[in-house]
This record gives sequence, C-alpha cells and structure tokens, in this order.
Amino acid sequence: MPELLATNPTGANIIACDGEELVGAKQNRILNVTVLVGPRSKVRIPVSCVEQGRWRARSAAFSSAGHTAYPELRRRKAERLAAAPLRPGVAQDEVWSAVAEKSIRLGAYSATGAQADIFASRERDLGGLRAAFPLEPGQAGALVALGPDLLCLDYLSRPEAFARLYPKLLDGYLLDAIERLDVAPVDRARLEGFVGAVTAAPRRREPSPGLGDDVRLCAKGLVGSGLELDGELLRLSAFTTA
Repeated sequence: MPELLATNPTGANIIACDGEELVGAKQNRILNVTVLVGPRSKVRIPVSCVEQGRWRARSAAFSSAGHTAYPELRRRKAERLAAAPLRPGVAQDEVWSAVAEKSIRLGAYSATGAQADIFASRERDLGGLRAAFPLEPGQAGALVALGPDLLCLDYLSRPEAFARLYPKLLDGYLLDAIERLDVAPVDRARLEGFVGAVTAAPRRREPSPGLGDDVRLCAKGLVGSGLELDGELLRLSAFTTA
C-alpha cells in the first residue's frame, strides 16, 4: 500500500498538504491528502509516486521539495480520487501518465521519469516569473487562471501557514503557465462564478488519517479536496474539470 509514516515529535499540530512533494529515499512521492498530524503522534499518509524509474535509496530520509505538484497533475489526481478518497493506489497510473506527458511537452529529460527533473529543467523560466507574483500581507489563498476552463483555487485558513506553502504552490502554477503564456485574460465574472460554485458544491467527509475530516468536492465542472477540524476548513484546493 503506497503510504508514508509521518512522525511529529513536537508539541504542536503539523499540517502536511495534498500535492507537496517529498524527494529522496527510494522514490520521490507526493501526498494524496492533506493531513494534520497531532502532537507527538504518528500518521500513515497516502501518497503517489512521481518518479517511475527508480527504486534505490538516494538518502536515508525524505526532504521537502521546493515545489508542489503542478495544478494539472493535482487536478488529474483529484479526479481519480473523487470516487474513493482514501484508496491510495487509485491515482497512481494517472499520476505517472501526467508526469510523462508533461515531460514530453516541455522537452524535459529525466532518466527516472521524475517530476522534480521537469521543474529543474525549467528553473530559468520559473525564476524569471516568480517576482511577478509576490505574496500579499495576510494572504490566505490564491486563485489562478490558465484559461477560462483551467482554474485552480488554493486556500489555507491561517495566513502564516499559507505564506510557507505559497512559494511551492507558485512554482507549480508557473510550470503550467509557461505552456499557456498566450492565453487571453479571464474575466472577473468567470472567476467569481468558479468561487461561488466551489462554495456551493456538496462536500463528502470521511475520517482523515490524522486529525479532523478529509473533505471531497465533486460537482459539475469542478473537483476539490480539503481538511476540516472542529468546523474550520483548514485547507481546500479545487479545480475546474472538463
């Protein structure tokens, strides 16, 4: 079963977000769900592999990548998981396909089919765009438009937590954006309509592997996931679908 054991030795809750990439060990992985790991506890987190051609140790432990999975990959994974939120293996083939297709489109060679190598191959492009999208004071979310039918919403309830995640999310946004630099701007009404649809979408809840409830959104034209604890929506990501 594709899972990683997360250990929290501190006296505070630690949030690990859906789409974050862990590199090293025997294969690079991304988290399939957002998990809140309680103080001095251990939690098994469902993951997907984003490095198809390696099964040998590069390090004794994982380290955190400087990016999350890009929105297209997160959306495709979310669509596969929508019908079975906590069945970890359901999205693996879709994840590998998405990474391979992205690598081909961007001309990124990777001996092991690694998502991280795609980011590395386009570091110059990403570096030239990052400064155009600074984090605003108190910002707790981002709404990204790569075209009228390619929208992505990310939210964390605590601005200080979002500030730590945003640089990773931004590199994911930009990796998708460099394929669509000629797309016309999306009008405000379309953006507001998407946010409204996400807000109104029915939510299905199941116990999270950690604290709180895993939340899934699946409605016409959108898919999403998140984490709730004691009535507070801690994390939400949502995407338009075909």
